[in-house]
Amino acid sequence: MQSKTMTKKRLGRQALLFPLCLVLYEFSTYIGNDMIQPGMLAVVEQYQAGMEWVPTSMTAYLAGGMFLQWLLGPLSDRIGRRPVMLTGVVWFIVTCLATLLAQSIEQFTALRFLQGISLCFIGAVGYAAIQESFEEAVCIKITALMANVALIAPLLGPLVGAAWVHMAPWEMMFVLFAVLAAIAYYGLWRAMPETATRLGEKLSLKELGRDYKAVMNNARFVAGALATGFVSLPLLAWIAQSPVIIISGEQLSSYEYGLLQVPIFGALIAGNLVLAKLTSRRTVRSLIILGGWPITLGLVIAALATLLSSHAYLWMTAGLSVYAFGIGLANAGLVRLTLFASDISKGTVSAAMGMLQMLIFTVGIEVSKHAYLAGGNGLFSLFNLLNGLLWLGMMVIFLKDKTVGNSLQPQ
Repeated sequence: MQSKTMTKKRLGRQALLFPLCLVLYEFSTYIGNDMIQPGMLAVVEQYQAGMEWVPTSMTAYLAGGMFLQWLLGPLSDRIGRRPVMLTGVVWFIVTCLATLLAQSIEQFTALRFLQGISLCFIGAVGYAAIQESFEEAVCIKITALMANVALIAPLLGPLVGAAWVHMAPWEMMFVLFAVLAAIAYYGLWRAMPETATRLGEKLSLKELGRDYKAVMNNARFVAGALATGFVSLPLLAWIAQSPVIIISGEQLSSYEYGLLQVPIFGALIAGNLVLAKLTSRRTVRSLIILGGWPITLGLVIAALATLLSSHAYLWMTAGLSVYAFGIGLANAGLVRLTLFASDISKGTVSAAMGMLQMLIFTVGIEVSKHAYLAGGNGLFSLFNLLNGLLWLGMMVIFLKDKTVGNSLQPQ
């Protein structure tokens, strides 16, 4: 059994094994979405379903990611982060393998929802433990570097997924996801510390409601949580809708579709690398503001280009790449400040944050699908720009207090 707390500044192999194994599990759940999206064209063909089921697969996955957040965070506060996290990994393995038994698009989509529940464990349990294990500057650096590993999923997923369906049955993707998660399980079992602070307390629904009420009454927390959702939605909408936009709409090959993901997610990784470099030299507040410029500029470029020409998919890709760089620069710091905007236990705060984000993602992806169906690339990009503007509005509220995130942290 690991010790209850991890030394804050220790970054030896044992200390790093936990975040590395967590990010492997995160990678397996992310690639479980990003790799199957190009494969969804084969899935709907096999089940003789319509193209509208392509983004719905991702909607179901993210809806599952919202389903149990409210319970898992507070539960892990009281019975421990380790047992809850390990249970989540096992759940993902089992539900992935169950996909091999699906006989219809409805059964497949229901299993996507059940697989998505595994996402609840990452933010509400895993990342809460990360935030509790390291001091601010170190934590932001670790989170940014972890994000780079996790972002290999959307970078490689579309390419590998598009190639996979030409060489092997799409069902075997889910065996791969299960194998990766099993490796992560072993590492987490070995290395995950126990950081919960309310071990042994009884889980009372009345007390739980009181905690969530206190969190949701915190205007700065709500603004930060909504901001993290709005700013990430254009990226997720692109992941969900891009197979239809590129392959079906623009008549490009699955290989070209995969290549168009590279600049976007490459820029996201670059933003995270720059963040890791600047963390010890710049305040978190200044990094969020710095990231806001490319976020806004990129979404404006994509919207203007596709309104002028509905087939300007290359300009849309360029704009989304600029926007993605800004997210990489700003988001890790924003997540950290939002999580610590409330004094309630971090399992509950992280769960509340995750629920707001997943609600935005689930509804937003469906809205983006209908925007594309109604107005093509132009209306789709306008919807993305609207989310960027909503992010700006939330940032005005979140950063209204000039002292928020305005202190340099030692490495």
